[in-house]
Amino acid sequence: MEYLMAGLTPLAFVAALLITFFAGFVKGAIGFAMPMIMISAFSSFLPPETALAGLILPTLISNLTQAFRHGPGPVWATTITYRRMLISMVIFIVISAQFVRIIPQDLFLLLLGLPITIFAALQLAGVGLALRLEHRARAEWMLGIISGLYGGLSGVWGPPVLVYLLSIKADKLETVRVQGVVFLIGAVVLLVAHLHSGVLTASTTAFSAVLVLPAMLGQSLGVAVQDRLDQSKFRRWTQILLVLTGLNLMRRAVGL
Repeated sequence: MEYLMAGLTPLAFVAALLITFFAGFVKGAIGFAMPMIMISAFSSFLPPETALAGLILPTLISNLTQAFRHGPGPVWATTITYRRMLISMVIFIVISAQFVRIIPQDLFLLLLGLPITIFAALQLAGVGLALRLEHRARAEWMLGIISGLYGGLSGVWGPPVLVYLLSIKADKLETVRVQGVVFLIGAVVLLVAHLHSGVLTASTTAFSAVLVLPAMLGQSLGVAVQDRLDQSKFRRWTQILLVLTGLNLMRRAVGL
C-alpha cells in the first residue's frame, strides 16, 4: 500500500483521491478543467513531479472515454481537421517535458498559476476570449505550440484549445469532442514523454494508476447529472475555484 501511495502520508493520499474524484466530476459535467484542478490542488501539498505524475493516467483514461463517446469515425475526422494544432502540440509537449526536473519549484508554480488565474478570471468577468482569426492555419500552429509548452511542463494544455474553439465558434458537440481528441492525444504524448523525463517512476506511475478509479467514478457522475445542472452556474463556480487555486499557486511561488 505504501508503494501505491508514492511515499504520501495517509491524509495526503486521501486528499489526492478526493481531489481526483472532484476533478473527474467537473470534467464529466463541463468537458474540461480536470488537469487544471488536479495540478493546482496537488501542488499545494505534493512535490511538483509527483503532482504532475499523478494526473497523467487519470487524464489519459478520462479523455479516452470522452473522445470515443460517439465512436471512432468522429475521432478520425476531428484529428484530420485539427491536425496542425495537434502536430505542433505533440512536438512541444515532448520538448518542454524534458525541462520539468530542472525548473525551480517557485518558477514552476508561477508559470502554472499565472495562466490559470488569467484564463479563469477573464471567463469569470465575462470577457470574450475569442480571437480574430484572419489566418486560421497560423493560429492553429501557434496555439498548438503554446498548448504543448504548458502541457509538457504542467499537464495543462486546455486553455489555448478552448480559446481557439471559441474563436471559430465551434458548437457544443464539436467543442466537447475536439477537447476529448486533443486532450487524449496530448495525454498519450505526455505519458510517453515523462516515461523518458524521469517524472514517471515505478512508484509515481502506480500512484497515478490508483487515481484512475476516483477519476472515472467522478466523471461518470458528472456525465450522469450533466443535463440536470445549470451549466452557467456550475461553470461559474468552477471558474471561481480555478481563480482561487491559481492565486494560491502564485502566492506560494513568491513565498507569501
